Formats: sequence, structure tokens, C-alpha cells
Amino acid sequence: MLEAIRESSQRPFAKFVVMSLVSLLILSFAVTGIYSWFSGSAGGDFVASVNGQKISQQELGQAVKDQLAKLRSKLGGNVDPAMLESPEVKLSILENIISQRLLVQQANHTGVVLPDALLASVISQIPAFQKDGKFSKETYEALLRNQNMTPAVFESSVRQDLLTQQLLGGVTDSALVPHVVADAVIKASEQQREVSRIVLAPEKFMAQAKLDPAAVKAYYDNHRNDFMVPEQARVDYLVLSTESLMPQIQVSDDDVKKYYAEHAAQYQLPEERQAAHILISLPAGASAAEKAAASDKANQVSKEAKQNPAGFAELAKKYSQDTGSAAQGGDLGMFGRGAMVKSFEDAAFQMKVGEIKGPVQSDFGFHIIKLLAVKPSKTRTLDEAKAEIAAELKKQGANKKFAEIADTFSNAVYEQGDSLKPAADALKLTIQTSSWIGKKGGDVAALNNDKLLQAIFSEEVLKNKRNTEAVEVAPSTLVAARLAEYKPASTKPFEEVCAVIANRLQREQAVALANKEGQALLEQLRQGKAVNVAWEAPKSITRQRTQGIAESAVEQAFKADAHKLPAYVGIENPQGGFQLLKIGSVTEVGAIDEAKRKGYVQALSELLASEYSAAYLASLKRQADIKIHKEKLAKSER
Repeated sequence: MLEAIRESSQRPFAKFVVMSLVSLLILSFAVTGIYSWFSGSAGGDFVASVNGQKISQQELGQAVKDQLAKLRSKLGGNVDPAMLESPEVKLSILENIISQRLLVQQANHTGVVLPDALLASVISQIPAFQKDGKFSKETYEALLRNQNMTPAVFESSVRQDLLTQQLLGGVTDSALVPHVVADAVIKASEQQREVSRIVLAPEKFMAQAKLDPAAVKAYYDNHRNDFMVPEQARVDYLVLSTESLMPQIQVSDDDVKKYYAEHAAQYQLPEERQAAHILISLPAGASAAEKAAASDKANQVSKEAKQNPAGFAELAKKYSQDTGSAAQGGDLGMFGRGAMVKSFEDAAFQMKVGEIKGPVQSDFGFHIIKLLAVKPSKTRTLDEAKAEIAAELKKQGANKKFAEIADTFSNAVYEQGDSLKPAADALKLTIQTSSWIGKKGGDVAALNNDKLLQAIFSEEVLKNKRNTEAVEVAPSTLVAARLAEYKPASTKPFEEVCAVIANRLQREQAVALANKEGQALLEQLRQGKAVNVAWEAPKSITRQRTQGIAESAVEQAFKADAHKLPAYVGIENPQGGFQLLKIGSVTEVGAIDEAKRKGYVQALSELLASEYSAAYLASLKRQADIKIHKEKLAKSER
């Protein structure tokens, strides 16, 4: 639910009533999990403490689980849970929990308070909790219940986030950027330099590189570790997971009907509308003259649109200053209540299809709106939701069964350690066989877990031919393995790698020759000597628009003294070879209009505020008593 709120807020001109709250709230939930604020001493085993306040294994496990859910929502359901299992990743997530704890502690220490009335007002204005434009207690409780939250936990979380937001606001409010600084940045950022280029690629010098055959063998003898093939194993393995158990779960039509009846609110789809708009923008803090000019322009465009409704899309492409929608004829797509700023929403939800209204003023400027379509509110029927409900019930049943038989699985693979078959037969699981894997993993995602790999390459498995213990490689996923085949570490024979070594040494010589040639040409050019070289066609670049030229080369081009042109710079390519750049002309920024200056001031202020926040947090960390038990990160609970 929270992720859905965040995604909706990215629509063009979408603006929740509590924008700053929701963004901060979702950030902290996505990184740390809401339960981490209040789980106290749950779990009994601690991975860290902040000024004496402990962070449990359970909290870290919940945070890892929340981060995985966030990744899956962004990247799709195929995200491998193992990618979050390394101690390094868990330490990064733990650091975020620590940061949030410090901010909450500091807010409490400084006496920042949040009145209950303000808390209630903020929550009541979150659109996801509203029905027909008003706060609905039933909707609120139902959505929280679907997320396994209680109102008390959610409200406490909101309070904590608002407190820390107020605390950081006191730090970032001083992030002001004078206009003279913004102008200097604009001039440096948007200065254009016309450059021509020569690329001396190593491949052009390969023929000149002379290679002694004895050098190839000497390199092999001196770098044998580079050609080591680590030990490898093929394993038989069993996976016990909710997914592996779902085929065993049967769901009846009566089960589906009961779930549908108990979750009726979940299948109510609110009315949505599709609109297009033309925006005549108005910068924040605009003068009376600027407002009048924007209003006149909007009235003119509105009149033109109403005279020719069929040409609205073309007018949007011509006039609209909303770059996100102008190219689509101003089309904003379908949206429900709470997705747009209030004045825009009020207008759109009072219009008839095909009607044009405006100008409508908002914080962004003046909108001319055309209603394109209406999707009435409806309740999804049982037939429409049947497949989805059945899948959910199967998942719930699999989760329940997993919890019931996880210990049976673990005991079976341990107590009958000379085979996986008894556990497979008892629990109706399939024994699978992997491809070759090393200590760092392989092609099988289920086996790419540090703890499991360590067990596979242990003496107990390799020499004693025992099963590994059941290892939790992801939430509700246990894996046990046993050795099928083993290859010890070895060194590739010289005959197999000699051609690779020869090519490597020859290229190293070619790179050195290219760099030498480039430095010589650069010196001649700077001395004003005639050099017979073929320059590429000139390109106009800025510090941001690099035109395919490497950033390191662009940096050198803008460091060059442009008082005497042409100027020349040279740089070795990271991938090998040499680049020569000729700066032929420089174009300075002209008059800076106020809209551009304001845009830069805002961007620089946000950047400065971020730096202030980071510095403030670093200061809190330096003064805090923080203890991290890194050795426990490999076994955080989920």
C-alpha cells in the first residue's frame, strides 16, 4: 500500500496533500521496515545498539525482507533474494536503521513534539485512506490490516517520521544559495566548447609490438595464480519453500467465496478519469507582473482550445510547458482522486467527456483541461477476482504448511545425513542436481548463499559425504545439499593459455606505443608545429552534454586555457590508447533569465540541503555510542 502511494505521486503534477510526509515515511519504511521502530527486544539476539537502544536480529531480518519487497516491486518478481544475503549488503541496511534511530533519539532529546491533532489531520489527508474524498476509518483499517499493521504501529511510525522531518528541517532550512553563486554555476555548466578529436587506438599499433616468445612463458611462470581454476562441485539438492509447496495446496470454490466476502472493500475500484492539459507555468514566488502575463497567455490559449476542441493535442504540443506530457498532446493518462493537486482534481471530476475548462490555477501555474474519458467506479466481480484469490489462498496455505513442516525437513536431512531421498519422499519434494559451482556460487540461484556454499565445501560434505544442514537462503526457503561430484583446484596448462597471454602482452606494448605517439603529437601541436593528422568533425560540448566523449577527456577540455585558441589537451584512455582534443572555439552563456536562475537555485539548494543533512547525521554518529556485531550479520532472522 505504501509503495502504491509513492508510485502514484510520480504522475505528472501529482501532489499528495502530505507530500513531504509520505516521501519521508516511505523512505524509512522501505529501508528499515516499520516494525523496526517498535519491536524492542524481540528476538533476544542483537546485531547493534545505538546509545544503549538495541537493534535485534528480527528487526534486521524484517528490514532485509522489506528491501527485497521494494526491489521486486521495482524490478519484477524474479529478484534473487540471495543478492541481499551478503554481510556487506546487510551492513548497509543496518546503517540505515542506525541513522533513523539516531534521528528519533535526537528529536526526542531536543524536545520536538507533534500534537495529536496534527497527526490525525495528516493521516486523514492521505488519499489512500479516503473514500469519496473523505477519510474512511474502515478503509484505513482494512488497508493496514492487509499490510499486517495495526493502527497503533502505523500512527506511531508517522509520528516518528514527522518528528525527524522537523528535526532535519531545522538543519536544511539554512541551505540558501545566493544568485551570484547560481550565476557562476550556470556560466560554468553551460559554457560550450567546440572540440575536435583524434583517437589513437592500441589496435593500430599491434603490428609494431614485438613479442619475445620466452616472455610468454616467463609471464605464465610468474603469474600462475592468475590461471588457477578453483575447486568445484556438483551437488544434489532439495528446496523447501512456499513456492515448492503451492502445487500441494488445494483451494475450493467455497474458500474463494468466503475470502471474497470477507475482503469486499479490497475489490472496490474507485472512479478514474483521463484528462489532457496545457500548462502555462508560473514559478514559485512569481511577481504580480509575471502572474498577470501567465494568466493572459492561459486565457488566450484556453480561448483557442475551446474554438477548436479537435486540435487540443496540437495546441498542447505547441504551448504546454509540462515537458512530461506535452509530447503526448497533454495526455496525463487515467488517475483517481488524490493523484492530482486539488484545484486540478476538482475541475476534472466536475467535467463531461470532451469538455474543455480553464484556466485552472494551481501551484504549478495555469491549466487548460480537456476531459478525455471516464472509467466509472465498480466492484470487481467474484469471477474477475477468482484466479487472484485462489493464488492468494494457495500462497497462504503454502506459508502455513511451510511453517508446519520446516522443522521436519531440517531434522530429516540432518538425522538421515547419508541421503536426501528420505526427506524428499516424506515431503513430496524433487531432488535436483546442479551444474558445476564454486565457492562463490554458480548458475543456480538457490545455491548462491554464503552459508550454504560454505557448508557444501566443508569437510563434512566433501570427505564425510554428509548432507548439509537445511539453510535458509531466502524468506520461507530452506535448501539442503549433498555432494554429487568434485573437482579440486588446479592450474590451467600453459598450452591452454599461451595465446591469451601473448595477446595480453602484445596489447600492453601497443598501449604504450599509442600513449608515446599521443604525447609526442600533443607536444608538437602545443609548439605550433604542423602535424599531418585527421581530426574528427568538430563537436559542441558542455560539461553535461559530452557528445560521446569520455568524461575524463571532457574534464581536461574544460581545464584547458582558452585565452589562446586553438588549444590542445591529451589524455590516456582508461581502456587503453590515447585521445587528443583540439579546442577551436568557446561560447559563453548569454543573459541569464530569472526562470533559469530560479531552477538552478532550487537544484543547488536541494543539493546543499542533502549535504547538510549528511553532515548533521555524521556528527550525530561521531557523538553516539554505536556498537555493531558484524559477526552476526550472516544469520539475521526473517
